[in-house]
Amino acid sequence: MEKEIFEGGMFSDLHIHSRFSRACSKNITFENLVKWARIKGLHLLGTGDFTHPIWFEEIKEKLKDNGKGFYYYEDFPFIITGEISLIYTQEKGRRIHLVLLIPNIEIAEKIHSYLDAKGRRDYDGRPIFKISGENFVKDMMKISEDIEIIPAHIWTPWFGVFGSNSGFDSLKECFGEEIKNIHAIETGMSSDPEMNWKIKELDGKSIVSFSDAHSFWPFRLGREATVFKRTDSYKELIRQIREKDFLATIETDPAYGKYHWDGHRNCNFSCNPEKSKLLNNICPICKKQLIIGVENRVLELESKDANHQDKKNYYLLLPLHEVIALSQETSNLNSKKIWEVYNKLISEFGNEFNILLKASLDELKEKANEKLARLIIKNRLGKIKIKPGYDGEYGVAQISEEEKQGKLF
Repeated sequence: MEKEIFEGGMFSDLHIHSRFSRACSKNITFENLVKWARIKGLHLLGTGDFTHPIWFEEIKEKLKDNGKGFYYYEDFPFIITGEISLIYTQEKGRRIHLVLLIPNIEIAEKIHSYLDAKGRRDYDGRPIFKISGENFVKDMMKISEDIEIIPAHIWTPWFGVFGSNSGFDSLKECFGEEIKNIHAIETGMSSDPEMNWKIKELDGKSIVSFSDAHSFWPFRLGREATVFKRTDSYKELIRQIREKDFLATIETDPAYGKYHWDGHRNCNFSCNPEKSKLLNNICPICKKQLIIGVENRVLELESKDANHQDKKNYYLLLPLHEVIALSQETSNLNSKKIWEVYNKLISEFGNEFNILLKASLDELKEKANEKLARLIIKNRLGKIKIKPGYDGEYGVAQISEEEKQGKLF
């Protein structure tokens, strides 16, 4: 499988944002996206934010259509993508995010016309509309059955379709009869495929992963990705999603995600689901309701008789910047020292995924110190310990006292 992934695999990140989305880098351009995608080892990107008028004009101006739904900046391919936020009332207040994959410019313009009749799309790259999940999917299918709609980061407390604060207990509850047109879900950083395999309803759905990157830096872009079989056709890409025929996914350790455990950021308190149960989900600091994280929510909705078929390979990986930072015992991913090591390794191995997934221990030891080389291999094996993230705080990679002293496996 590893040989197939590296020789025939197309590492793809289809959920990203432009500089026109809130809390995103103002330096996101197609030039920067392509530069850093290559350094990361990605082969395909989503454009993100196709609904934003200015970004859409750049898509049309700067990307060249191959006639099959792939759009190229120079020789690097994109497909047209974006994220929609639906906020509406269905028994209670609901908030869900959906990733849209779009077959071509013409279909994108038809979606614009539809959205313009519902509200504005010029104020944010991820616009908000008061439309139910079921009605939105139904209306998209009327525009084109080639539109792919993927519930984004499905477990996050807010905006995840299964989220503890504003989500649903099932896809059926959210999408009704239109569940037949939901072919895949996105894990999000706080969950991995194994957690999603516990949900019986997801048995027939593809489980894909993308980064939801808000910048082009390689510790954000491609930190989660899906490895497809090589193609230059949108229809073939969508076939792989709908028929569960892609190769693998790249995941961060779920504990690295911002919502893995329960807690309160302002109270500097977090805990696992067992502790939350003992606390009756009440924060011991402020005495208010805890923000219930992903692990707890999965336990609440898991099916004892779930029996997923066609489970895809997946790789738990921290971004290389995180591993270098761990070896240097710093939390500043943007430090000059980290970039010096990172750039040297990229010059030696070509791209980050080659380093994270392919380079041997002996090769790494030749180009890096032994401590870092062994941490990279440990990362590849999914064995770096993470203090779980909670309530909007990333998880923190940890190094043992033995590792600090150079006593490595």
